[in-house]
Amino acid sequence: MLNLHRLLALACLTVLCSGCSTINSRIEEKSSAFAALDPAIQNNLRLGRVAVGYSTDLVYIALGTPDERLTKTTKIGTTETWIYNSYRQEYLGTAHSGYRSYIVIDPKTRQSVVFYEPVYSSIYRDRVDERIRISFKAGQVESIEQVKR
Repeated sequence: MLNLHRLLALACLTVLCSGCSTINSRIEEKSSAFAALDPAIQNNLRLGRVAVGYSTDLVYIALGTPDERLTKTTKIGTTETWIYNSYRQEYLGTAHSGYRSYIVIDPKTRQSVVFYEPVYSSIYRDRVDERIRISFKAGQVESIEQVKR
């Protein structure tokens, strides 16, 4: 029975990890494009850096799947924009969220006494900030907009 539990746990771990996109998994996925690059560009991709002129494959290797994709069509042509966001929780403070009651038996009178004390909870808000916006024209990076912090 113990071996069955271990096998089930290993199977669940394998399924969970197979969906993760890491730099190494993306390099392996696009190995032919990565192998054709010179070592300086390979190093940039490993560090998550992109530059004007890179292909969509190189940006994917460096940064992964974008959070949003926009397509803009004009008289001049079509551009595609990939947007990458950062996600975090922002602390807003504490708020009164109710009361906790507890009962104490008075040792002299043997009567139940109910006490109430206030309860405070930390308040957080999910925050999404645009981190980088990359525009492609004809499959090549045309512009990079990045927030400097």
